Amino acid sequence: MSVAEHLHPAAVLLRPEAADKWQLLHLMCEALARAHLLPQELLKPAVEALIERERSVSTGMEQGIAVPHAALEGLPGMLVGMALLPDGMDFEAMDGQPTEVVVLILVPKAEKLMHLQTLSEVARRLGDPRFKQELLQAEDGPHALALWAG
Repeated sequence: MSVAEHLHPAAVLLRPEAADKWQLLHLMCEALARAHLLPQELLKPAVEALIERERSVSTGMEQGIAVPHAALEGLPGMLVGMALLPDGMDFEAMDGQPTEVVVLILVPKAEKLMHLQTLSEVARRLGDPRFKQELLQAEDGPHALALWAG
């Protein structure tokens, strides 16, 4: 399950105005709902599941990457959203550094291991400093998606 297969350009937020990671999770889920990817009735449960997961253990990794993820009952398929934060945001990352790229993954509860391959791809691709820099300079959602697809 590649990021490019599940990422919709409308679910890419460029420099979103969020006070903290909690507000960012709301904004990312709202973008998925506005793009008609996340059913409206699952918006609140999605945000709650992501917040619960984030409170148990931060999904802030190293090198400016965070991958908040949750399994959700009733979700028709895997959804991916992205926020690009060139100025960084505190995501309580393992290395203490600000997070610049947030890849949000929602999966159906019945297939909660579905996202492992996607997590692996995110870590591998964003581990390349050149790719990450190109992504942070994306002009819009279609440009970001094209980088993942390339």
